[in-house]
Amino acid sequence: MTEKQTAGRDALSGFADEFARLNDDVLFGEEWARTDKLSLRDRSLVTVVSLVAQGITDSSLEYHFKTALKNGITREEIAEILTHAAFYVGWPKVWPALRTAKGIWPVSEKENEDLKNHLKSMIFPLGAPNKAYAEYFTGNSYLAPLATRGISVCNVTFEPACRNNWHIHKADKGGGQILICVAGRGLYREWGHEAVILGPGDTVSIKPGIKHWHGATKHSWFSHLAVEIPGENACSEWLEAVGDDEYDKANKGESL
Repeated sequence: MTEKQTAGRDALSGFADEFARLNDDVLFGEEWARTDKLSLRDRSLVTVVSLVAQGITDSSLEYHFKTALKNGITREEIAEILTHAAFYVGWPKVWPALRTAKGIWPVSEKENEDLKNHLKSMIFPLGAPNKAYAEYFTGNSYLAPLATRGISVCNVTFEPACRNNWHIHKADKGGGQILICVAGRGLYREWGHEAVILGPGDTVSIKPGIKHWHGATKHSWFSHLAVEIPGENACSEWLEAVGDDEYDKANKGESL
């Protein structure tokens, strides 16, 4: 059974209402729901190859790649599907698609199953690979903006052992950040303090000027909401990466 789609109305309500209705109610509400004719897995396969054939590499391809993962297409299968398609749709179209797929599919079947279980444990979307801030992360992370007006709220997901660099939230007045943990197990450390283990329901209030980092434990996916507190001239200063020795020490005592 497919999830109820609202992307059309969310993006186009009041501008292209009929297009939004056709997208949400007909394409996703009816066509994708006809699993008696074609399975969700097969529909994902057809869709991703069709998008790649047109050279589409935007958020729609990322969305359908993530849907294909949820629908059971494995890392090995998507690599073979795209390699086969390259001979028919063109090498240049498949190259960027493979790079995108590499950031979405875990490296093993166990990680694939771990990610599926993680997604089942939370109500928020995984989001797209966090490309904009990738240079400030060790490992792969994913970003799903949930609110952008007034207060910025994003769901941030870290693969196992992923963490961000030391950083500081700055503002002339106000500012700071609140983390609300929603799934998996994570770590948070402030400069001069020991790391703490985080789980669903835990919250962290981070004041401006505090040097800190956060991420997943070594053996668990981790997701938290990042709530940005409004402030004057607010920004983040990214600092040095968290080294393996420091990260391993933060994980000490964490069970597998």
